[in-house]
Amino acid sequence: MKKTLLICMLVGLSFSCSDDFFDLKPQGRASKEQLSNKNGVNALLIGTYSLLDGVGAGNTGRQSTISNYVFGGISSDDAVKGTDAGDQPEQSFIEQYNWLSDNTYFLGKWWHSYDGVARANETIQIAGSPDVKDMTDAEKTQVVAEARFLRGHYHFEAKKMWNNVPFIDEKIYNAGDPNSTKVTNTEDIWSKIEADFQFAADNLPATQAQKGRATKWAAKAYLAKALLFQKKWAKAKELLDDVVKNSGKKLVANYHDNYRTTGNNNSESIMEVQFSVNDGTNGNNGNAGDNLNWPYSATAPGRGCCGFYQPSHNLVNAFKTENGLPMIGAAADGSLDTYNKVDLPNDQGIVASAAFALDKTVPVDPRLDWTVGRRGVNFLDWGPMPGSTWIRDQAYAGPFTGKKWMYYLAEENSTTHSTSKRNVNNNYRLIKLSHVLLWLAECEVELGNLAVAQDLVNQIRVRAKTGSVQDESVTYKVEPYPAGTFAAKGADYARNAVRMEQRLEFAMEGHRFFDLVRWGIAEKVLNKYAAEEAVPGKEPSGRTFNKRGYMAGKSFTQKNLYFPLPQDEILNSQKDGKPTLTQNPGY
Repeated sequence: MKKTLLICMLVGLSFSCSDDFFDLKPQGRASKEQLSNKNGVNALLIGTYSLLDGVGAGNTGRQSTISNYVFGGISSDDAVKGTDAGDQPEQSFIEQYNWLSDNTYFLGKWWHSYDGVARANETIQIAGSPDVKDMTDAEKTQVVAEARFLRGHYHFEAKKMWNNVPFIDEKIYNAGDPNSTKVTNTEDIWSKIEADFQFAADNLPATQAQKGRATKWAAKAYLAKALLFQKKWAKAKELLDDVVKNSGKKLVANYHDNYRTTGNNNSESIMEVQFSVNDGTNGNNGNAGDNLNWPYSATAPGRGCCGFYQPSHNLVNAFKTENGLPMIGAAADGSLDTYNKVDLPNDQGIVASAAFALDKTVPVDPRLDWTVGRRGVNFLDWGPMPGSTWIRDQAYAGPFTGKKWMYYLAEENSTTHSTSKRNVNNNYRLIKLSHVLLWLAECEVELGNLAVAQDLVNQIRVRAKTGSVQDESVTYKVEPYPAGTFAAKGADYARNAVRMEQRLEFAMEGHRFFDLVRWGIAEKVLNKYAAEEAVPGKEPSGRTFNKRGYMAGKSFTQKNLYFPLPQDEILNSQKDGKPTLTQNPGY
């Protein structure tokens, strides 16, 4: 009491003392009352969008970057960790299928997914409040629809990672009660993810004035993707047909236009994650989650760090062609493919100072050199890639570097952040029309319409054939499948062809592992990959070279179809002395 009176005296005679004086609001956080208006609701929604890039959930960013390069890339046959053996060992464990529940990469991804869910729920709660009086019902509905689209996305990310995950909606979520979100993960949440995307599809406009906001077509395409993961082919086909026929989207003329800043938000784009630089921030808006994935040289894009996420020999070999077609067989799991029997010529084991002339006579799909940097081939406008001087440890990680997120030398400074050349404004294309066409081809194969599926695949291949090429000195050869090929060779060949086309078209974009799992072929493909990538390679000339020997003896098993739930989250889920989350089988 004495302390209270003393404070009242000190604040001066112009203030009267009451209990309200000591009812202090939390500092640095907006109250519900402050947010219950149009500006506040829009700020909450923008905050929910802001996590799409994977940066800002209290982790390193690389654990949850939108490219999913760790979980969708290096855990697949597309890529290796890169760098050297000692850097980021937790990525090495993931690459080699040694998955433990205390790996902080899994924890960081979980934080991000459910931080996004929490932000979406708070947006929905406040947008729907009667306290918001300066918004029409239609405006509120659109905000809720965008938030539900985003909530669907964040739950989708969790679902494909762990399968057994909780669904937390605005009725469950209570920001003031940490126990409110301690719910079980024993229910399959696909139907609830579908419901979010369906609500978004029913209530969003076909176009948005601001780039990057979800639209009706983005919601329909994402809903179709959720259906594909469940093998609901007919329902997915209906949605995908609608997007193809009525969205107004079209393939851009050049494949590479989808992977440079000047192609951001182009006519093929359905949903992009927006990156920006030199916007008054520290650069984290510019693809900061992928800032390790650059050549290890000050003369290269990014200007000198860090050598992570390098393409595998298996991926590079997949771009070889025979009569303009992929070197695949009539087994849906790819076990009869021949592309990996002999390696594409490369400079593995050849120091940069040694004479080297790349054999460019082996025919390849032109998408290879828009996806991969390899010695002796032009690297955008930086000149020929010089070899091991751009690689941190070639003996360990291989001779190739990624390329799709790189920038042109002529665009440096305009497309890069002023203080970090590894932060760029080249958007991540979450859903493109090319995705939709190849997802539709999947549906047509499963529904028995092989000729239709072939026509869809050929749209993608014709673009690859007629579009720009990276280096005129390379032998590029890509052709559409001749009429009747799918029908003549059967459904399994057609499945394999569609799956290979998805691999070639979207290589190094973080989809491959999740595709292998949903196709039911991950165990067979990845064990074959590990065995082949571990042994010495062989070029057409007969030259042999070491590949990734550390993959010897690595085994992918059924438990690896899904990652382990983070042990910290299981412990944190305790309610009444018992955890509400159940660990995935095998961990």
